[in-house]
Amino acid sequence: MRRERGLPTAPSSRHLVFTGNPGTGKTTVGRLVADIYRSLGVLTRGHLVETDRSGLVAGYVGQTAERTRAVVESALDGVLLIDEAYALSRGEERDYGREAIDTLVKMMEDHRDRLVVIVTGYPEEMSTFIQANPGLRSRFPRTIHFPDFGTDELTAIAHHTAAGAGYHLDDAAITALREHLHTIPRDQGFGNARLIRNIFEAAVAQHASRIVTVSDPADDELSRLTDADIRAAV
Repeated sequence: MRRERGLPTAPSSRHLVFTGNPGTGKTTVGRLVADIYRSLGVLTRGHLVETDRSGLVAGYVGQTAERTRAVVESALDGVLLIDEAYALSRGEERDYGREAIDTLVKMMEDHRDRLVVIVTGYPEEMSTFIQANPGLRSRFPRTIHFPDFGTDELTAIAHHTAAGAGYHLDDAAITALREHLHTIPRDQGFGNARLIRNIFEAAVAQHASRIVTVSDPADDELSRLTDADIRAAV
């Protein structure tokens, strides 16, 4: 409203730091942020471009800046999400990751009205990354932490994942899954929803091996995952 009425508007950074373990929904929320900014008219396209160190850093002098510039340009008018961004600041002083950071910072300034950057990674590593360049500190004022999912939430994700693929977990399977989840420490690298997906895929494979020996199985048998499937999967 201030802009429409010719009043000055205070500039604000829209770039974000997402911290948390894998599988906590950082990329999914990144897509939602892109959609929100598009609906608000902040971004004209609102698409999401995902990348990481391998997508920005090349092996020869000068190539990293060119590669980083191309990736950033592909994200203009949308959101650039850099996964495990802290990897850019690791290595020796002559590491090409530093070149990628310098190029990124310059392009964020040159295209500050056309680009939103989200960097993701583990909390401690991301804190180190933001301190690696003075330009990063000023451009990423907000950090959002994504906590690990609890057992109830992971169980709900398992139900949703199974239903989406045309399967369901019986009560014994859920009990087996919860027992397994309680034994896993919630330390750095805990897989969260990604862990559930891996368990589900392994359980489906076990189910297929088991059900293929059954003569003329009923529809329920073809779609029901049991505790034996889950225990074999974990």
